[in-house]
Amino acid sequence: MQLEHKMSNIYESAATTLGLFNSPCLTKVELRVACKGISDRDALSKPDPCGVLKMQSHGQWFEVDRTEVIRSSISPVFSKVFTVDYYFEEVQRLRFELHDISSNHNGLKEADFLGAMECTLGQVNCVISALLAPPNEKDSQKSFQNTYDFFSKSDPFLEIFRVNDDGTASLVHRTETIMNNLSPVWKSFKVSLNTLCSGDHERELKCTVWDWDSNGKHDFIGEFQTTFKEMKAAMDGKQIQWECINPKYQVKKKNYRNSGMVILTMCKIIKMHSFLDYIMGGCQIQFTVAIDFTASNGDPRNSCSLHYIHPYQPNEYLKALIAVGEICQDYDSDKMFPAFGFGAQIPPDFKVSIQGVVEAYQNCLPKIQLYGPTNIAPIIQKVADSASEEMHTKEAMEYFILLILTDGVITDMADTREAIVHASHLPMSVIIVGIGNADFSDMQMLDGDDGILRSPKGEPVLRDIVQFVPFHNFKHASPAALAKSVLAEVPNQVVDYYNGKGIKPKCLSDFESSRAFSP
Repeated sequence: MQLEHKMSNIYESAATTLGLFNSPCLTKVELRVACKGISDRDALSKPDPCGVLKMQSHGQWFEVDRTEVIRSSISPVFSKVFTVDYYFEEVQRLRFELHDISSNHNGLKEADFLGAMECTLGQVNCVISALLAPPNEKDSQKSFQNTYDFFSKSDPFLEIFRVNDDGTASLVHRTETIMNNLSPVWKSFKVSLNTLCSGDHERELKCTVWDWDSNGKHDFIGEFQTTFKEMKAAMDGKQIQWECINPKYQVKKKNYRNSGMVILTMCKIIKMHSFLDYIMGGCQIQFTVAIDFTASNGDPRNSCSLHYIHPYQPNEYLKALIAVGEICQDYDSDKMFPAFGFGAQIPPDFKVSIQGVVEAYQNCLPKIQLYGPTNIAPIIQKVADSASEEMHTKEAMEYFILLILTDGVITDMADTREAIVHASHLPMSVIIVGIGNADFSDMQMLDGDDGILRSPKGEPVLRDIVQFVPFHNFKHASPAALAKSVLAEVPNQVVDYYNGKGIKPKCLSDFESSRAFSP
């Protein structure tokens, strides 16, 4: 009974922080993006467009997500589906940006800005679905392959469309292109049942196969129709196949049979647990703070220093610490956090509450000598050691968040990249807040939003675990705006880690086990 009451308090505190009680979201909206007639800025080639969705909060624009890049297209139809919460009582402002990302660069930093449009969610002409569960509650995972009879050369890709009630078709998924292959095997992919078929297993799905062309004018190979009900037969280990038909060839060629066979080799339905499922299952957020005490911050006794303690106005370090820490503490029952300093000659080491961290920070400044260099890899590795121990338990009991507050350029970038790639395999996320007005370009690279982060040896991160935000973007915004920006990705990172490992929320696992063995 005491444990239930304790968990209830944690949940209520967390849910209040998230606004779940005050502003319940019962509706999800799916947004699909397509463009027509994009202007060619380069006379010699067509753009490689990528769409970015942003939402406004407290006067600031925050990136929600972005589409895939479509090569050489002036009228792209993106397969990416944006899912956002819909609140009737709020004006939710959206901004769609279009960027031209060259094949040599994956990030937005070096991309050409093509244009943007702003609107409210209420103005968007979209289908609003009232859901009894989040759209990602059940995901269907599929793996396709294709065989062709008579093509001498092909660069095939597959598109799956959901046929809507009004007869229109919505793009659900586009596979990767496999170059110069008559028998391609496309990578398996996940898509929510809501996105795939609106939860209707008998809804028609239209699948088309194309031969990719660098000029964007892809050649039509063939098509077929199916339903998810039909696809589900592949769950039993069977292979389902369809004839890929080109109607024009069917009419013109007497001996035409098909343009190849499309084979579904595997289909699974996966239960996707939510962030609050894991919190209610007893998962604790282990929050760690690391503060930059390098000399580049300036002498704390000088009013120009980033560490200067003003009697009435908290500095940026304190503002960021309090804004993020007060959210994270709601997910930890004892509300006690390790706090480290790096770059000083005698780094402090504390384990206290958020208020205690603030007081310890203020008290230690007169006692230490700011030094250097800005090495953050040891801090990441230290937290990773604890996360590694948790990983071996194979239970969803502790997830680690490291908040790094730093004023500038990292001096151990290679080691830091190596540490982050290693940590991406662990129940761990890293939040970096840049203090001051230094060059934070290295931090942007660590974030991974502008491409896949790799170790010096070329190993990619298993998942994106780093979120970087420069504090100066929020100087005139509320603390809640900063906290929302840096913590927005954490729930999905928690869910992605545990779902990827096949780890269920503990209370749910215990319940299912007891049910399975009960007489």
